[in-house]
Amino acid sequence: MTNTHETGASEQKIIAFKVGTQLFGIDILSLIEIREWEIPTPIPGAADDVRGVINLRGTVVPVMDLGHRLVGQTTSIHGRSCVLVLDIAGQYAGFLVDEVADIVTIQVADIQRVPDLELRDADLVAGLVHISNSNGVTEASRAAVTTVTLLNLHALRISKGVCRAAA
Repeated sequence: MTNTHETGASEQKIIAFKVGTQLFGIDILSLIEIREWEIPTPIPGAADDVRGVINLRGTVVPVMDLGHRLVGQTTSIHGRSCVLVLDIAGQYAGFLVDEVADIVTIQVADIQRVPDLELRDADLVAGLVHISNSNGVTEASRAAVTTVTLLNLHALRISKGVCRAAA
């Protein structure tokens, strides 16, 4: 997530997406495009969570399996699987997700800090925000409010070694 506290913005648009049964969100300003799933070209020696690379209008883009990275399970490809192509500090990266849920406007003041827990990758979660299901984020949920885990894109960044191999 970009640090909207520094810019003074009171609202922020996020794209909410599912990985497994969990709902995650990232700042919409980082999104380049949402692509249908296509089989990427494998890169020998890449990390286990890197599926390979795709061609985006002449640019080679590495694709990370967020299911593997975030919940420890390889994403099963299905009709709603897609790749979010993001710009992270000037570098394009693709992230395989189970499905895009919605684009939601949140109040920056509503973003809660992550509890002080022992986390494998403490910088990965930027915060938590509660979203009203009236936004259409979780059609099947009976709960009135759903928690979205906001991700820190810089912590998600695919390793430099993989990006160099892809280039």
